[in-house]
Amino acid sequence: MEAINKDITIEDLTSLVPESVKYLMDEGIRCIRCGDPIWGTLESAALEKGFTPQDVDRFVQEINKMIKK
Repeated sequence: MEAINKDITIEDLTSLVPESVKYLMDEGIRCIRCGDPIWGTLESAALEKGFTPQDVDRFVQEINKMIKK
């Protein structure tokens, strides 16, 4: 699987990297399970929750590490 980026939709992310759901929930992005719409991007979901662009970059790096395992 190729690396993801901040523009991946939450729907695609959870489908391609299911373990990302727990990681993002642990980080504080709980919209994945709370019933909010999931058609936004990883970046938009994180920014809506008050995370910084640097946090988004960190999320992308950590999720890409999951893909490589």
